[in-house]
Amino acid sequence: MMDQKILLRNLSLGFLPLLVFIVVDAFFGLTAGLIVAIGIGILEAGLTYWRERRVDRFILFDTALIVLLGLTSLLLHNDIFFKLKPALVELILVILLGISAFTDRPLLIQMSQRYLKGVVITRDHIQAMQRTMKRLFYPLALHTLLIVYAAFFLSTEAWGFISGGLFYILMGILLAVEFWQARRQRRRWQQEMAHQEWFDIVTPEGKIIGRAPRSAVHGNPRLMHPVVHVHILNSRGELLLQKRAPDKDLYPDTWDTAIGGHVKSGESIEQALRRESEEELGISLARFQPLFRYIHRNDYESELVYSFLLRDDGPFYPNRREISEIRFWPFAEIESRLGTGTFTPNFEQEFQMLKTVLAPRQPSRAPSRKPSVKGRRRK
Repeated sequence: MMDQKILLRNLSLGFLPLLVFIVVDAFFGLTAGLIVAIGIGILEAGLTYWRERRVDRFILFDTALIVLLGLTSLLLHNDIFFKLKPALVELILVILLGISAFTDRPLLIQMSQRYLKGVVITRDHIQAMQRTMKRLFYPLALHTLLIVYAAFFLSTEAWGFISGGLFYILMGILLAVEFWQARRQRRRWQQEMAHQEWFDIVTPEGKIIGRAPRSAVHGNPRLMHPVVHVHILNSRGELLLQKRAPDKDLYPDTWDTAIGGHVKSGESIEQALRRESEEELGISLARFQPLFRYIHRNDYESELVYSFLLRDDGPFYPNRREISEIRFWPFAEIESRLGTGTFTPNFEQEFQMLKTVLAPRQPSRAPSRKPSVKGRRRK
């Protein structure tokens, strides 16, 4: 979820020269407003070119708008235009709000893109901002009409209150309502997420950079999260696979790695490995051998996979809520079924790596094996 306060702040920065012009003009006069605002526009354009080696057309638009307003004020300096000037400025904002809120061209967000460094704007974020802009559009449009009406038909005192004091009161109320709604939405979202599993968000090197609930991670491939996989070989060199339960969201009734699961937020890889082994196959105290780490991506999610090897003949105790069947597969049988939809894509990708790692170790005949209590369920 994007923090709306951050985005609203950045949107205001997008119109910084224009806002400075309005404020300085009100307190120190038109000439001072023009000089200060145009100076800020030139400074912004220079900084942008120095940092990014490009000319920002939106900065030029902001500055050109200020120059147009200033020159018009100087050429038509009379009482009516002076009274209509706040309405003209506000009308420009209303037009931009309308285009951004009711069309597929979010101009206000595009004009402020240079201030949104590090903020990822998705389609959901744009839609949320468009709802906010719709709520701002109608009151500001009505206020613009009130300024025009007051300029022609009301006293100077009434016009001054409507164009000045009433505007700040209106904006204060609108921003307070938006702030309250954003807090209520965030609180509701946190309550919904509190009952979900949370996973750490990691870089390809495994560095933790954040955390997110299951519902946010699944369906968003940009949020990479760690998982553990365990490949189990028996004494005959066969590979144990599990058949996923028919009610699984992904790849139901499909054969997959013997053990696999997410690493919970705050949990170590070792802790997740032990927990998933106990939960899925009812084994504990096993000696897991690290194999490799790799990234698995698809349209649904991105995983940083930590793979391990366990040599064990069982018995195993599959969790019937998640696993409908387990059995050992000879490598040749797996090879003959690849690409037929029998296995999950993730397993097929990992199987190729597993063959490479195990190739030098594959015995030509079944090795002798001492009895072991490792891998048994604790009674």
